[in-house]
Amino acid sequence: MGKVYLVGAGPGDLKLITLRGLELIRQADVIIYDNLANKDLILLAKDKAELIYAGKKASQHELPQKDINALLLKKARKNAVVVRLKGGDPFIFGRGGEEAEFLADHGVLSEVVPGVTSAISVPAYAGIPLTHRDRSSTVAFITGHEDEKKTTSAIRWHELANGPDTLVFLMGIKNLNVIADRLVREGKDPGTPACVIRSGTLPTQKVVAGSLSEIGSLAKKAGIKPPGIIIVGNVVSLREKLEWFEKRPLFGKKVAITRPHHQSMRLSNLLADRGAQVTHIPTIEISVIAPNKKLSEALDSPGSYHYIIFTSVNGVSAFFDALFRKGRDIRSLHGIKVIAIGDATASLLAARGIIPDYMPQQFTSEGIIDVLKGLAVRNKRFLLPRAKEARDIIVEFIKAQGGVCDVIPVYKTRLPEKTSPPDEKPDIVTFTSSSTVTNFIKLYGKDALKDAIIASIGPVTTETLKAHGLQVSIEAKRYDIPGLVEAIVKYFAG
Repeated sequence: MGKVYLVGAGPGDLKLITLRGLELIRQADVIIYDNLANKDLILLAKDKAELIYAGKKASQHELPQKDINALLLKKARKNAVVVRLKGGDPFIFGRGGEEAEFLADHGVLSEVVPGVTSAISVPAYAGIPLTHRDRSSTVAFITGHEDEKKTTSAIRWHELANGPDTLVFLMGIKNLNVIADRLVREGKDPGTPACVIRSGTLPTQKVVAGSLSEIGSLAKKAGIKPPGIIIVGNVVSLREKLEWFEKRPLFGKKVAITRPHHQSMRLSNLLADRGAQVTHIPTIEISVIAPNKKLSEALDSPGSYHYIIFTSVNGVSAFFDALFRKGRDIRSLHGIKVIAIGDATASLLAARGIIPDYMPQQFTSEGIIDVLKGLAVRNKRFLLPRAKEARDIIVEFIKAQGGVCDVIPVYKTRLPEKTSPPDEKPDIVTFTSSSTVTNFIKLYGKDALKDAIIASIGPVTTETLKAHGLQVSIEAKRYDIPGLVEAIVKYFAG
């Protein structure tokens, strides 16, 4: 017999999952998830995990609750770890109590992992504190959608209208007018500040605020649809001063990343932290060249080189993985000077135990040449582990100066085996190398960039874009990921 974990997935923002919840998602044999759980959490499951969508959209259930209960029981009897992933918190209008009760009745162990409920987190992301020393000492959480089988409402409307300072209705967008009218009828001041929030904590968050008497018409005019929450109380007026989430510089902008998925985390995080809605369109896959006889021979006598030049993080990874596979470590590189093309490459080298001796001001091959101009190149031997497809200007410079450069391809780029264009057209498409440009056009054509703002990491990538007849609106001044993000932010600020 297995065990069922009722895990709260949080309100939507991927980073609001708890550490315990994340741990269980990675351990789960089966994950049964709802519509409100962030789908990116499912991507964190182990490869062999069984993933089952239980639906439960507003007014549209893929599986009735009784079937979900039966499914939990069936899977628990076969598997060690079953995760029931629920939006928000399992016990705050999430029917987790019913599921736990059903499992207990059938002798199945369950554990509850609380989640960050939308009842408190969504107002916070909208700049609305539910309690405030001067404005609200009490708060009530109310379902906005009672069980349709009930003959009478269990909600004490008169007490709500005349009691708690702040009211939070969950799943009530469909009944917004009914809720507002009933509160006013029971004594609530029609001028009380109110708001509705859709897609709270996400880059698509939308907030509509007004008085209680007009909030229904304002929400309809703004096209607010379920799911969402309703807040009624004087604390809503603090939003004008405390609003922060929507003021982030890239809020609501859809930004596409064309880098390999496993290398896009830093760019994705930096963009998301600034409010962007990030979508991934990987146009490259990286594959290490193995076996690699030429690299193996170079690693047998690394001391014959005076310098090693690393022009990418991929080159660093492939080189050191090969070194370690031979049973060697960084002591084999004693006395060799190391040149890194930029911060990211230098950081990965540092993680491998190597502090680069040289790094150019401009993170390009031309910048590497500027470094070489300050060195005695004649009669020196250079090792250059790099991509199979790369420019030769570094090699040509070294040879012209009387040096020797052994170029060893250690990885190659290729088109992804599985590709799919984004569901929605992005506002901005980022390109971090010439390969991402070339491959994007091969996969989707230039028309896919029509009306999109094109952002380039630097002049080499820009030249490739221009060679394809594309207009570049944004080019990083510092040719790395933080520089690209800074340039995008500055573009919209200007």
